[in-house]
Amino acid sequence: MLHPSSVGLMASVLLAAPAALRPQQPVTVKEERPGLLARATLPADSASKLALSRVPGGVIAGAEIEVEHGRLLYSFDIRRSGHPGIEEVQVDARTGKVLGVEHEDAAAEARERKADSARARP
Repeated sequence: MLHPSSVGLMASVLLAAPAALRPQQPVTVKEERPGLLARATLPADSASKLALSRVPGGVIAGAEIEVEHGRLLYSFDIRRSGHPGIEEVQVDARTGKVLGVEHEDAAAEARERKADSARARP
């Protein structure tokens, strides 16, 4: 059994650890259309680990699976403390190949949300 002061010390060390060393919370992947997750051969947790490996110290802020240019892919929005905007990392949902890493500033994020919202309307 751990001494209560040891538990506090361990919690302090974990909270002070860089984001890359802290466990990532499970990622909820939004489907562009129902059934896309079932078509993926690469599990979402594996894809998220690949994406995070491209953005040291990053934390996933959002995830989606979609079809883009005929390709089934995961798209992860990753934030890094102290860095404005997000890094968008795309991972092929069948092969696990990282297809791209792109920095998006706040204006680009807003345009993307607006476009996504327009596509979602019936």
